[in-house]
Amino acid sequence: MPTSRRAATEAEAAAMASGIRLRIIRLTYSEALTNKELAERLGRDPATTLHHVRRLVDTGFLEALPARRGKRGAKEIPYRSTGLSWHLDSLDRGIDQAIFEAYLAEIAETGFDDLRQTRLVLQLPEEQIAEFEGRLNELLDEFLARPVDTNAKRTAIYLSRYPSD
Repeated sequence: MPTSRRAATEAEAAAMASGIRLRIIRLTYSEALTNKELAERLGRDPATTLHHVRRLVDTGFLEALPARRGKRGAKEIPYRSTGLSWHLDSLDRGIDQAIFEAYLAEIAETGFDDLRQTRLVLQLPEEQIAEFEGRLNELLDEFLARPVDTNAKRTAIYLSRYPSD
């Protein structure tokens, strides 16, 4: 069953218009992480990371889970993605740029050895392009709806459509 998407509110669009915030959403998709863990994975300062985490919590992209005790007994709050970003239409140019920035940063971390890419040029009328995009989204929605296997390898997908003239 395809997921219906809606336009992002102004606050949601502003929150998603950051490559770092999109990476935080992705990192917390299937694993709850604390601010300290996020800062370490992103190579960022914990205070800066906390600013981004709070913005994502305030706009509904992250949820705070019950506090836990860390290795040294300090209180830690793990955060997990709510999945909201997938349900929003990301036609905003600032969001598109942030998605691309997050993708480039993730590829830089991954390296080209583990990257699988392909390229295809189609020549289709507009209604068939819309059909193609709709079917791709249905396929992605179908896989997203499957139960998460926490032992499985995580896979990220980046799709882009652009004129090839």
